[in-house]
Amino acid sequence: MNTLANRAFAATEWISKFAYINLLWIGFSLAGLIVLGFFPATIAMFTIIRKWLKGETEIPIFRTFWTTWRSELFRSNGLGLLVAAVVGLIVFNLVFVERSGNGFTSLIQIPIYLFMFAAIMTILYLFPVYVHFELKWFQIVKNSFLMMLISPIENIVMIAGIVAVLFVVKFIPALGFFFGGSLIAAIIMSAAYLGFGKMDRKKSVFE
Repeated sequence: MNTLANRAFAATEWISKFAYINLLWIGFSLAGLIVLGFFPATIAMFTIIRKWLKGETEIPIFRTFWTTWRSELFRSNGLGLLVAAVVGLIVFNLVFVERSGNGFTSLIQIPIYLFMFAAIMTILYLFPVYVHFELKWFQIVKNSFLMMLISPIENIVMIAGIVAVLFVVKFIPALGFFFGGSLIAAIIMSAAYLGFGKMDRKKSVFE
């Protein structure tokens, strides 16, 4: 009975932690007027989840979040500009494919869709790579792209997990407010963390 009670308490504690960092993520994104606050808040959330995965489960959540958000306010927005540029390119490609009905467009649709898939998956890896390693911009993008290439199982886990969260949130929107961002970040970070083991075994590729 005590074991069951302990497990229930632990589950409740983790639910509270994920809700807390999700609210912090929303709050600090708004504190930066979203445009300037979203990326440092996202980096702070990934930083905390990474520490949890490493076994550092007793870290002071608010202080860690605030310290990371403040220190990454400018650098992480450089990452934000990169992501915005890639997303803009993806949107342009989608509009181009939709509005072009000629034969040439049909021939290049598959390469365009492959590019968009690779770009989206690389973006998902950018955040874990950013918080896990101390790298320069080019190395962050390079490692994220290569991790996407060598981690097909992790890619599937990320996609399936994100789709599952979005599916639940679609029917229970309130859960999105409390857990949407933190659960998706946990899925991405956990899958990438497994991929880091593969990357260590292929270390020479990244040097």
